[in-house]
Amino acid sequence: MNVVIAGGGTGGHLYPGIALARAFQLRFPDCAILFIGTERGIESRILPKEGFALKTIEVEGWVGKREGALLRALLNFPKGLIQSFRLLKTFRPDLVIGVGGYASGPVLLMSVILKIKRIILEQNVTPGLTNTILAHFVHQVFASFEKSSDYFPKRNFFFSGNPVRKEISALSSKKDSGGRTVLVFGGSQGAHSINLAVIEALDILNGREDLPIRWIHQTGQPDFARVKAEYEARKIPAMVEPFIYDMAKAYESADLVICRAGATTLAELSACGKPAILIPFPFAAHHHQEKNAHFLKEMGAAEVLETPDLNGKALATLMAQILLPGEKLAQMSEKMRGLGKKDAAENIIERCLRLRLAHV
Repeated sequence: MNVVIAGGGTGGHLYPGIALARAFQLRFPDCAILFIGTERGIESRILPKEGFALKTIEVEGWVGKREGALLRALLNFPKGLIQSFRLLKTFRPDLVIGVGGYASGPVLLMSVILKIKRIILEQNVTPGLTNTILAHFVHQVFASFEKSSDYFPKRNFFFSGNPVRKEISALSSKKDSGGRTVLVFGGSQGAHSINLAVIEALDILNGREDLPIRWIHQTGQPDFARVKAEYEARKIPAMVEPFIYDMAKAYESADLVICRAGATTLAELSACGKPAILIPFPFAAHHHQEKNAHFLKEMGAAEVLETPDLNGKALATLMAQILLPGEKLAQMSEKMRGLGKKDAAENIIERCLRLRLAHV
């Protein structure tokens, strides 16, 4: 069985694809998997470490681009289509999976022409324009949120949950060791505003005997040296890294997570029951992250701190409200775990097997 996974660009698009690829390999050891992405996307850095083959095409996004960049993206699109066509003809996949990102569109469109079975994964509550359009040309839409059914054709919609890496979904509840560990990350590139707010919060929280905190902080490369120096200057116990490759270990250690509200992050949080303070990226397309974050807040699994309100005092206050005396932390953890669908990848594979045998 040959499977193409198309898309990427960000961890939010890529990691569900990796989780699904691992599940296919577990189910079918001889399964051949090819990722198709771009050279600029995170996939070019992550997939070699994961042991997956990657082919790249030349394609750019055009949402929110200025005239010059928009024209370049439109002129490049036919090249991306031709490259996608050649890759699909050579690899001859039984199934094409679009996970979102610039590379997803051309590959899925070419799979229509080549009459290859095709599906898309929608990670957000509200889909973007590309998946809204592509939904009419694929055999199945797998969604992370049931509410997404409002935006897709009923005939091919399935609420599967978002595939999560096995090492994360397999995590058990953390044993209470008395202290509290807070995990901070702002996405694969870090988030400058979150890093600054945490630095400000350190002076407010440091020295509180009722709230001893150990920090795990993914800063992104640009802020790494500065943030590490801030912890060291205050003699605060912290593991500070520009990028954390072993996120399962980081999640396992954490009592509370401070992060963005990308759909894959939320799927990982719910899979391992980690309560969070969500700081949605304000410039995400179609306000995806804000909608995702407020959905989890309504469910009682997270608190939301919008970027205009983000500062050290606000963050420290919210952290104390959650971590002390502890009942709220436990309640949020239970609510978060209740939202998780650990069997998302297996459900998707079962449906794909039926699709492969169907004459559609």
